[in-house]
Amino acid sequence: MELFWKVLSFLLLLAQAVQANWWNLAAPHPESNSSVEVVTLHKESCQRLEYLAERQKQLCLLSDKMIQVLQTGAIQAVEECQHQFRHSRWNCSTVQNSTDIFGGVLKFKSREAAFVHALSSAALAHAVARACSRGELNECSCDARVRKRTPRHWQWGGCSEDIKYGEIYSRDFVDSREDKNTDEGLMNLHNNEAGRRAVRGRMQRVCKCHGMSGSCSVRVCWRRLPQLRAVGDALTTRYEGASHVKVVERKRGKNIRKLRPLHADMKKPNKTDLVYLEDSPDYCEPNDELGILGTRGRSCNRTSAGLDGCRLLCCGRGYQTRVLDHEEKCRCRFVWCCKVHCELCRYKRDHHVCN
Repeated sequence: MELFWKVLSFLLLLAQAVQANWWNLAAPHPESNSSVEVVTLHKESCQRLEYLAERQKQLCLLSDKMIQVLQTGAIQAVEECQHQFRHSRWNCSTVQNSTDIFGGVLKFKSREAAFVHALSSAALAHAVARACSRGELNECSCDARVRKRTPRHWQWGGCSEDIKYGEIYSRDFVDSREDKNTDEGLMNLHNNEAGRRAVRGRMQRVCKCHGMSGSCSVRVCWRRLPQLRAVGDALTTRYEGASHVKVVERKRGKNIRKLRPLHADMKKPNKTDLVYLEDSPDYCEPNDELGILGTRGRSCNRTSAGLDGCRLLCCGRGYQTRVLDHEEKCRCRFVWCCKVHCELCRYKRDHHVCN
């Protein structure tokens, strides 16, 4: 009987794994002995990853190092999400020993799901374009298209990072598991594209001067990817102003399904806006089924009126103030030659924790 329940539990986990998403590549791999360490995967692993759709497995097999690029994109997306939401009620927490790294939070078609889809799509495009310029992938290299333009005061050179290929790969890989005939699929496809556009719209032109004796007789420029932090900041702004939408069907020879504002007086979202279909779940209290940790025990800022403030973060339950001892180096002085001597200062600091 015990063996029966073990087999049944395994089959249930396997069925749920198919529902999980590719960002599970950021989770510790079952082959790892550590609950924290993320194992470096190899090309042979592509077919064994149950949470990848068939098309995603094919794209994973394109190059020997592609799975490592995918893993890098997933890890960067999760880390950036946790940075952006570090002061929010849902702090993009991950769940260990789960079929989905985010638990069940993203079952809701909420603004948090919109942000995660946009950021992960952007992170993958960013990771692929960066790998292209570093020569890690056989299918791409530097972007030669920009050299066809003929600017007046400078010329193209160096290695422009190929965001175009990054976008194409991200679109093919990430969007392949979405069904545009479902409401959730239509929403995810929109947010995936918004994430990629956030990267493309922040590409930077970097220039370097060449010439005799420091003169700038020749100015060579190339395009460089933005820092993912800048993309995350931009998408967080989009998240805060995300549009609540509904799916509208129109019959003009064939069914056309569009996302439209929930209310007629709301602004129609453009292709860079984030959209969501459902309100967010309650993040204040723990919910094991959804992998929500709640906010009890979280540190809060007593003087802040923002999301990190005790009034909002603690959900009206109040907070406790604890006095903690801290130590840090102080009154440092330089001693010739060549040391820095510091004293160790002790002081007390108020620490506020949600009830």
